[in-house]
Amino acid sequence: MAIELKAADGSSVQITPEMLQAFKAGFRGPVIEPSAADYEETRKIWNAMIDRRPGLIVRCTGTTDVVQAVRFARQHRLLVSVRGGGHNIAGLAVCDGGLMIDLSAMRGVSVDTRARTARAQPGCTLADVDRETQLHGLAAVLGFVSTTGIAGLTVGGGFGYLTRQYGWTCDTLASLEVVTAEGTVVRAAADENVDLFWALRGGSGNFGIVTSFEYKLFPVGPEILGGAIAWRAEDAKDVLGFLREFSAKTPREMTCVGVLRIAPPAPWLPKEIHGKPIVAVFVCHAGSIDSGEKLIAPLRSFGKPVADIVTRRPYTQMQCLLDATQPKGRRYYWKSHYLPGLETEAIDVAIAHAQKIRSPHSAILLFQLQGALGELPADHSPVGNRDAGFVINIASSWENPADDDANVRWARDCFEATKAFSTGGAYINFLTEEEGRDRIEAAYGKPVLERLAALKKRFDPGNLFSHTKSVLG
Repeated sequence: MAIELKAADGSSVQITPEMLQAFKAGFRGPVIEPSAADYEETRKIWNAMIDRRPGLIVRCTGTTDVVQAVRFARQHRLLVSVRGGGHNIAGLAVCDGGLMIDLSAMRGVSVDTRARTARAQPGCTLADVDRETQLHGLAAVLGFVSTTGIAGLTVGGGFGYLTRQYGWTCDTLASLEVVTAEGTVVRAAADENVDLFWALRGGSGNFGIVTSFEYKLFPVGPEILGGAIAWRAEDAKDVLGFLREFSAKTPREMTCVGVLRIAPPAPWLPKEIHGKPIVAVFVCHAGSIDSGEKLIAPLRSFGKPVADIVTRRPYTQMQCLLDATQPKGRRYYWKSHYLPGLETEAIDVAIAHAQKIRSPHSAILLFQLQGALGELPADHSPVGNRDAGFVINIASSWENPADDDANVRWARDCFEATKAFSTGGAYINFLTEEEGRDRIEAAYGKPVLERLAALKKRFDPGNLFSHTKSVLG
């Protein structure tokens, strides 16, 4: 019996048993149809707000499988989505009715200690890479949540605790292995396929499927000084005001993340605080432990903290501290801005909206940037926005579908209220499903977006990779 799949133009394509069998003959991984026992679990991704049903899922075991999947999709003009870690807020990994190319089983990591580089496959999470690199006291510049996939993070820019020292994640790429829309394998680097290399360092999933990321590594850990400090919500204005002054003076080895939320029932927080509003600062110092102790001391002694778990700890543990805030299967909706700094008025507005949080899982996060970002030219990569001081992420998270409207509305209201303090830029990886051309242009700027669109027409003229934040008009 034929399988009906959706074509890229929205029409239907009949895949006969003979067509499917011919594809399977050259494909090593599982081919999962909607009737399969593991289909439901395989199609689900991190954000439970995304409930799409691919017509067929192909789980790749290596680059050859990716080539076969791309050629199959191209041959039959199929709508295609590509899944790495499946952690993107907009749910771009999953399409309705089309072909989902699932890379999540490709999780190999190899480290070259002499060259200080690591090669990682696209199904890897941050934890996979951190685990292998930290064995040698080295680290890649990755994100803040260890369950995030490296692929989407990297091709969309990427930032984390090491960004102030070394730049966006994509700035630290040495090379990429890419399966193009034609189903060929090419290397992209500073000395080969230069335009493709530029486009993939922030242009998201528009240009091909990366099957190997080669990252430059940096000496970090294996122990760093880091953790979190929390205060009661009534101290939020003073704490965030102090954070503004404190963070402006700290060296690049230190990164701070301010958080406004309701205290979870976490063991590091006193029971009497659970369920009550708090302000917290997560801090990571990746330099000398002794220097870190001196630098962090003023923050630890400010006001009357209710909890302090800043300590000497493995870097891999620091990378996991925010994991509990983002488990797979919750409903998520984000809005975000780049901020030039933490203006007093912006702090006041953020605090006012934190008092209106509708879910115990939601939060307003303030990620510190600056440092190395501004040392590269604005057009070094498509990501841009190198002048930003902070990212504000309005992270709404809840359990019950009946609460969708209230929680989405809270995030949108906070976003609108903080817009006046924005640089006008946007981070492509934080854009939600409905955010369109204006926000994509805000992420790149018009000249960069026009350059990306021209390269898209060159590298993917048939727009095979359309299920992404499109750079086309």
